[in-house]
Amino acid sequence: MERHLISRIAHTDHPIAAPLSDESVERLLDRATRGGAERMLDLGCGEAPWLLRALAARPKLRAVGVDLDAEALTLARRSADALGVARRLGLHHQDAREFSSAEPFDVVLCVGATHAFGGLLPTLAAVREHLAPGGVAVVGDCFWEREPSRAALDELGGIAAEEYADLPTTVERVVAEGWTPVQGHVSSLQEWDDYEWAWTGSLAEWALDNPGHPESEEAATVAAEHRHGWLSGYRGTLGFVTLLLRRTAA
Repeated sequence: MERHLISRIAHTDHPIAAPLSDESVERLLDRATRGGAERMLDLGCGEAPWLLRALAARPKLRAVGVDLDAEALTLARRSADALGVARRLGLHHQDAREFSSAEPFDVVLCVGATHAFGGLLPTLAAVREHLAPGGVAVVGDCFWEREPSRAALDELGGIAAEEYADLPTTVERVVAEGWTPVQGHVSSLQEWDDYEWAWTGSLAEWALDNPGHPESEEAATVAAEHRHGWLSGYRGTLGFVTLLLRRTAA
């Protein structure tokens, strides 16, 4: 089953592709734009839920989203039309690593999509290229809440423990790259649980509602395996932090 299709279905009931509640998203957006941001970029935007929320609440804002999933971008355009913000939203179907713009952005987001750049630090390097002086980066990535067990690593696809660090080390690495955290949010266990139940539940329900679809059985299998991996492997071990960052003055 195509990865983008799995993701779109799995995020039906939780459009934000990260363990963040609606309240947390709004609070982060409010903080990131409080300086009067006029241009916002989302690298790996998917269906652009961050941008759509930001645009709907801020009539002076213009936004750009970049993603490789053409269908997700089509859905984002439809949502933008429905909200009446389509004229202020530009969407680009391309690799986020190749995106370029003649103008910098006041806010650059990459939340839950750092894999597109090969990890947190490469993501920060890419974000830096697009950020205006004094601008705010909103970057969300995983960390270890506690030392991962072999079972947790196996359930996460057999990744190495070095894939992530603990929270203090993660933040120290960000600071060492020339960034200053000005705000942050560590997702709670409740936020993780809400996200995972929605992810696995939406995919499982789609399989139940489409028994004749050629990919129904695979969708049900993916949902069941993901649910097992979360509950029996990385629940309470894998954390998620969203950092609001400004470039440290030279």
